[in-house]
Formats: sequence, structure tokens, C-alpha cells
Amino acid sequence: MRWFVAGANGMLGQDLCEVLEAAGHDVTRRDLPELDILDAAQCLEQVAGHDVVANCAAHTAVDKAEEEEGLAFAINAVGAANLARAAAATGGSMVQISTDYVFAGDADSPYAADAPPAPVSAYGRTKVAGEWAVRAECPQSWIVRTAWLYGAAGPTGFPKAMKRLAAARDSLTVVSDQVGQPTWTRDLAEAVVRLVDQGAPFGVWHGTGSGQCSWFDFARATFEELGLDPERVQPITSAEYAAMYPAAAARPAYSVLSHDKWAAAGIAPLPDWRDGLRRAAPTVLAD
Repeated sequence: MRWFVAGANGMLGQDLCEVLEAAGHDVTRRDLPELDILDAAQCLEQVAGHDVVANCAAHTAVDKAEEEEGLAFAINAVGAANLARAAAATGGSMVQISTDYVFAGDADSPYAADAPPAPVSAYGRTKVAGEWAVRAECPQSWIVRTAWLYGAAGPTGFPKAMKRLAAARDSLTVVSDQVGQPTWTRDLAEAVVRLVDQGAPFGVWHGTGSGQCSWFDFARATFEELGLDPERVQPITSAEYAAMYPAAAARPAYSVLSHDKWAAAGIAPLPDWRDGLRRAAPTVLAD
């Protein structure tokens, strides 16, 4: 199939393109400045002739979105709608990457794919709007929500941050009362390709590492992969952290997403988060 990947230079976009090419797909990579997803005519022109459009482009600065929600909405909702409209016009389908921030994070059991969104941040609101826009403009679409994403591309991501802090401090504190699912971009990319190649039903899917942990657990696991003493990482509450480092946007306390839909469709979900980190470490934590 011919794939069109918007946001191809990003952390997930790079891995998705590599996985697609390794699987024998024809891939068109696009990002700024070659593609501006806010330009509807440009999207129509460039997407024409492709079978699948994958949107990995997004405004992901969670705190900045509180101050510039209009810009975040333009990128996360209007831009997504432009790509979805272009995909539908050419008879193609679409993969829209979304987020756990569409939920309030106040649950005590994994969120099902059909659970009603209830975002509590500007970022979450704009990503929900993007989901609705894509499903309206291109019914032949997969909405893939992910969380706690990290990868080898670029300087950002939690494991890389832990490595930098480990080099600068003897000890550090990490929040222990926020729970989620660390997700390696390579595992997510492979899961997205499985969804499409195996003809999964269109709709909402949850693409996160299996299992769950706290940021504190994630940090200690990262120290273990670095060959460092995990006891250097100590727990702290969200309230204690916020008192030291105030943030504009609320963070979900519980970001665990259900994978039941994968089993029902007979498609393998993403592997366990700890196994993912172990396999990712040689590239993600490389110098």
C-alpha cells in the first residue's frame, strides 16, 4: 500500500516510516516545511494517490496549550480534519494518533476504547476535537490513543530525561502516584501497521504498552537499564512535586487504557511496557 505520513520527522513518525518501509510499503514522508497541515489545498494535493494517511503531527506541548489553545486546536483538530478530508477524497483511509489526555484520569480500572472522553486540559480538549473531526471527515479511520510515549528520535522523552538527571545528580525524586503505560514508539509503530495490514475494524483503539506502572517505577526501571542503582530514585507525591514545579495543565492521575479490543479482533496488542523498555534501551539510551 501507499502510505502518506504527516509529522514524519517526529519521534513516532520516524519509527512508523521505518517500520512501513521494512514491511515493503511505499511511504511518502512529509513534515514542515514541505507540508503545512493547516493548508487544506496543500493536503488535498499531496495526499492524492495514497491508500493510507497517518497523522503523527500534533501540538503536544501540554502546558503551552493552556496559553495557546487556539493554536493547539488549529493543529490538533483543524489540521487533522484537513488530512482526513484529503484521505476521504482520494478514497483512502486514515490513522489518527491521539492521547490518554482525552480522559480525566480519575478512573480506577482501565479505560475502554468506547469510554466517553472527559478531558481536563486544553491539550486533551483539542485532541478530542481532532478525533471527532477525523471520524466525521473520514469514516474509514483508526483513532489510536497512546500515552507516555518515548523513542530514540530527538532529545525529549522520559528515559532520556532520567539519563540526563542521573548524570547531574546523586539522587532524584519522581512522582509515584500517577499511573500509566510507558509506550516505545517502535512498538506503537508496529502495532499501527498490524491494525491496518490485518484489516482491523475502523474506530478507536488504545495503543499503549501493556501492564502499568508509576513514573517512579518507570524511572527506576530506566536506572536499571543504565546499569545504575535504582535506589537513587525516591518517590514523591504529585502535590509535593506541584509545590516545587507548578504546571499550567492538569496531569491525569490514572492513564491506563484497556487493550480488550485487540484480543476481540485477534490482533496482538503492544508488548509489556517493561519488556519494551528493555528492548528500546540500546537505542533510546544510547550516547
